[in-house]
Amino acid sequence: MWGEATVADAVEHALMRATMGCDAGLVAYNLLGHELQAGLVLAPEVPLAKAMAMLPLCGIGFQNALGAIAPPEVAVHLQWDGGLRINGARCGGFVVYAPGADVSAAPDWLVIGLRLPLYPPSENPGDTPDQTALFAEGCADVSPAQLLEAWARHSMNWITRWEDEGNRPLHAEWRGLAHGMGEQTSCFGLSGTFLGVDEDFGMLLRDDTTTHLVPLTRLLETDT
Repeated sequence: MWGEATVADAVEHALMRATMGCDAGLVAYNLLGHELQAGLVLAPEVPLAKAMAMLPLCGIGFQNALGAIAPPEVAVHLQWDGGLRINGARCGGFVVYAPGADVSAAPDWLVIGLRLPLYPPSENPGDTPDQTALFAEGCADVSPAQLLEAWARHSMNWITRWEDEGNRPLHAEWRGLAHGMGEQTSCFGLSGTFLGVDEDFGMLLRDDTTTHLVPLTRLLETDT
C-alpha cells in the first residue's frame, strides 16, 4: 500500500488513477481542507458481489484506527450504507466505485472513497444535531495524517485476513459496530426492521409481511 497526495478531490483522483491502470494499493489523499479525503484503489480477484465486502471492511478498519488513537470515550459505529457515526451523530463515511455493475464478474478495479469532516458544519451544534465532525467529538488532538495512516494499515490487515478466512471474521466484528440493527429504517423505498445482514452483507429488512434482502451492490457507484 502506498500513498499519493493530491490538492484535488482525493476520491476523484483515485478514480482517475484506477481507470488509468495504476497498481492496487494506492491511497490517494487530501488533508488540506475541512475534511479528510482518501481513495483506496483495490483489484479484487472475486466477483463484484463478493468484493463489495470491502465497504464494511474499510469501515471496520476506520473504527479500529480511530479507536486506537482517540480518547477511549469516543464511540464509532458503522451504518450499513457506509456512513460513519461518531458518538451517535453522522460523520462522513465511505462510498464504493467500480467500472461496471456486473455482480458476477471480478471488477478490473474497486475504489473505496472516504470523506470525513474535521470541523463542525456550523458554529452552533444545535443547528445540526444529527451531524458532527471529528474535532467536535473529543478528537482535536488526533492528527488527520496519523488517522489516515492507521486506517490504511488496519484496513490492509483486515484485507489479508479476509483473503485467508473469508467473511466470517468480518461479520463477527461488524455486528458489534453496526448502527441501527433491530431498529426501524428505510432503504431504497422499503421500510421495516433492520434484522442484520446476509453472507454478502446484504441488508435484511423485515416489514409486516416478509423479509426483504437489499444487496450491498445497490450502494455501488459505477464509473463507466
